[in-house]
Amino acid sequence: MGQKINPLGFRVGVTQQHYSYWFAQPKNYSKFLEEDEKVRTCIEKYVQKQIKNSSNYGGIAHIEIEGKTDLLQVGIYTGFPDLLIEENGLGIDKLRTNIENLLKKKNQKIQITLKNVLQPYGEPRILAEHIASQLENRVAFRRTIKKAIELARKTDIKGIKIQIAGRLNGNEIARVEWVREGRVPLQTIRAHINYCYYPAQTIYGVLGIKIWVFRDEE
Repeated sequence: MGQKINPLGFRVGVTQQHYSYWFAQPKNYSKFLEEDEKVRTCIEKYVQKQIKNSSNYGGIAHIEIEGKTDLLQVGIYTGFPDLLIEENGLGIDKLRTNIENLLKKKNQKIQITLKNVLQPYGEPRILAEHIASQLENRVAFRRTIKKAIELARKTDIKGIKIQIAGRLNGNEIARVEWVREGRVPLQTIRAHINYCYYPAQTIYGVLGIKIWVFRDEE
């Protein structure tokens, strides 16, 4: 049978880069990993709070963390940086304070940089958050998938596959539905494939959204 593997981990060192850069002794590795997860969760929660309505929500493509002894550099790749930049850049300052309170490290400064993603709907994470917001507002899943593929088509991607699993449209029996447009060569390690899993909390239960985006081959 087909053995499933995370497409990002499968391609690390070939077409995929790490999202965290730091050095740790084996005994501290798990602590550093946990801190990274806390920072990412803190940023995602803060961004979701800032959003007033789902129509202008661009979301975060990914977060890169680079740790040094006295400095923690956090790069937020987002399609709509205006959502984080409030009057006089107060949004970033508030976010930095939240992270400092969370980590409680007095000797480590935190530097946050916003990096703009030119084609936000070519990023699976941003698409998945868009789909989740639609499903949570009880929009039919087929219509949602169709709209997401239309948004993705406007970018320069070569293929996309969207899969939604769970109690679709509130049905009693859970099932899996997927749609593919263009090529998505998961077996080819040269292929630059971006992947994301995102849960949508609906009133019927959790729906799992998976998106694979094929950009190009090296």
